[in-house]
Amino acid sequence: QVQLVESGGGLVQSGGSLRLSCAASGSIFSINAMGWYRQAPGKQRELVAVITSGGSTTYADSVKGRFTSSRDNAKNTVYLQMNSLKPEDAAVYFCNAKIQTGVAPIVYPYWGQGTQVTVSS
Repeated sequence: QVQLVESGGGLVQSGGSLRLSCAASGSIFSINAMGWYRQAPGKQRELVAVITSGGSTTYADSVKGRFTSSRDNAKNTVYLQMNSLKPEDAAVYFCNAKIQTGVAPIVYPYWGQGTQVTVSS
């Protein structure tokens, strides 16, 4: 069993900052890419940021220059530092990780339960 547990969401004023964390635990052999997605009411889930095991990052155009993703491989944890938050950033943020759970080179996607980010204008 693998679990992803997110934390750090909450209410912030426009222009403010939040830092999300996502810790993976359980039967983990290795973790490939980790990422953050978000889903606002009535909208599809969208990619926010992805970070590879080597630390290479990819961001959605809408968050470039404002959000930074990092990870601590020793702690199986990924972070999302969100600065200059805008009302349109409000959504439920989900953590995703591609995890190999055994010696067989098979990777499965796992999701966290989501954490709410609310940005007041």
